[in-house]
Amino acid sequence: MIVSKAAANTELRKLKAFVVISMPRKKTKAFTRDIQPDRLYNSVLVQRLINRVMRNGKKQLAERLVYTAMQSAATKLKVANPLDVFEQAYKNIQPLTETRSRRVGGANYQIPFEVKGQRQTHLTIMWLVAAARARKGMSMADRLAAEFVDAYNGTGAAVKKREDTHRMAEANRAFAHFART
Repeated sequence: MIVSKAAANTELRKLKAFVVISMPRKKTKAFTRDIQPDRLYNSVLVQRLINRVMRNGKKQLAERLVYTAMQSAATKLKVANPLDVFEQAYKNIQPLTETRSRRVGGANYQIPFEVKGQRQTHLTIMWLVAAARARKGMSMADRLAAEFVDAYNGTGAAVKKREDTHRMAEANRAFAHFART
């Protein structure tokens, strides 16, 4: 069968257009930094908290604030190990689900997704520090300590933020099927 050159080029162009349209986007791995554990408790989570509290590169000041706050919270709660207070507060703030906006058929839907790994840690520490900074009328160490105590007891602004996020995901559970498409 003899095919003209123009017909062959047209067929080739159609084939290339099909290949480009049907190929999925390239999946890339998110960049994650390896963070060394902190000096006092040898914990990566505490180091992440120190890094989040730190402003203008003043790490020693941030360390002092966090360590003072943890010690103060442990004293208020009558717990021997300040790291236990931090870990319990961390678990009480940690989100399990969140909603993400997705455009489907011309409308934006809030679709619930499970929060995993790095994002879970990021949200938890971000909410904790934001709640501490939102308190007024005391030093940052006292604000952090108060937020640790409240989170340890299951109250406070950071825990409320987690509950609001879960409530939003629960309210939009009807749109969960859009996550699988």
